[in-house]
Amino acid sequence: MEPTSWGSPAVPPPPAAPERKGTFLKPFALLATAAVLGGGVALGGAAAVGAFDESSSTTVVEQQSSATQSTVPTAAGGALSVNAIYRRSGPGVVQITSTIGSSTSSTGQFQQSSQALGSGFVLDKEGHIVTNFHVIDGATSIVVRFSNDDTLKAKLVGSDPSTDVALLKVDASADALTPLTLADSTRVEVGDAVVAIGNPFGLERTVTTGIVSALQRAVKAPNGYSIDHVIQTDAAINHGNSGGPLLDTRGDVIGINSQIETGGSGDGNVGIGFAVPSNTVKTVIRQLLATGKVVHAYLGVSAVAVTSDIANSFRLPVTKGLVIQTVTPDSGASKAGLKAGTEQAVIAGESFRMGGDVIVAADGKPVATIDELRDVIATHSPGDKIQLKIYRGGTAKTLTVTLGRQPTSPSQ
Repeated sequence: MEPTSWGSPAVPPPPAAPERKGTFLKPFALLATAAVLGGGVALGGAAAVGAFDESSSTTVVEQQSSATQSTVPTAAGGALSVNAIYRRSGPGVVQITSTIGSSTSSTGQFQQSSQALGSGFVLDKEGHIVTNFHVIDGATSIVVRFSNDDTLKAKLVGSDPSTDVALLKVDASADALTPLTLADSTRVEVGDAVVAIGNPFGLERTVTTGIVSALQRAVKAPNGYSIDHVIQTDAAINHGNSGGPLLDTRGDVIGINSQIETGGSGDGNVGIGFAVPSNTVKTVIRQLLATGKVVHAYLGVSAVAVTSDIANSFRLPVTKGLVIQTVTPDSGASKAGLKAGTEQAVIAGESFRMGGDVIVAADGKPVATIDELRDVIATHSPGDKIQLKIYRGGTAKTLTVTLGRQPTSPSQ
């Protein structure tokens, strides 16, 4: 088990919440010339999904014929039917066209540019649009298309690669906007019914249904850091669903559809999708609205959780905590004097560095998993001071650490 050096301490999460190497729900990519996409998209597999040309406007609702008559159950009651959710929240879901590159070179020569279709949703009446960072990453122009076929240019307000969230803004009349509500994702439970709306493979406003399959997943962000508390769902989401909402039975957003697990079988859906939770989105959006950027606090260690095997084999003074594997030079952890392990050991087939400090509490809160330590760090800003309770050998110590700023990528 190789530790990694991420912004907040980073190691593979415990078995109950493994870090997934999911495939990003890439926008449905199209190689194009300078021409802007028309009302539709010419798909290679048009025969399979129904042929249409660039002047057509097609709405696809992927649901069984009886779906509009049934409700999606929820423990809280008051569930809307799938059709009601689609009619209520669908107008707030948009199609995003990102163009990467220029149609002409510096010498005026013709040059191809690439375009891709993703999804997003309206946040407020001011025209803010939420999507994934990887949908607009590197885009030289961004166009948002609404359910009434209005197409508007969007400007990038800001983005956060560490959580795969981006915020756009369009100049639109408030009457033309249908904002979606960000729900409290901490109230989501396994088994809750969910609805996803987006533009898979360029198909406009497709709705699919499923359940919350698991919670507290960790997936890798576009810049290599970890996104925690991710929601897993079996609702069918595919490339092009990127940035679209995962909705509860009231039509409120509980997450942004971001990645899928393909199981090595290709690029299609196999029933395992991941959504960035809405509470993470709220935190990121607040910073983007205020400053146009997101700054994450940084401790500067990697660590592994103490197991019974580790505690017994090395006669540790505690049975729960985090054994420091590496300390990043010039980080807050380094300046505070935290020590990494130097003794290579193999336990149950896993490789560790032992002999380093064992973190047992942060800010007065016990930490037994890397997720718990990351959660503490996430509540702080660069420059904040936190107290870490550690064991060095058999001696308990309390160190004060001044948090730094997360580097652009874990390798820095």
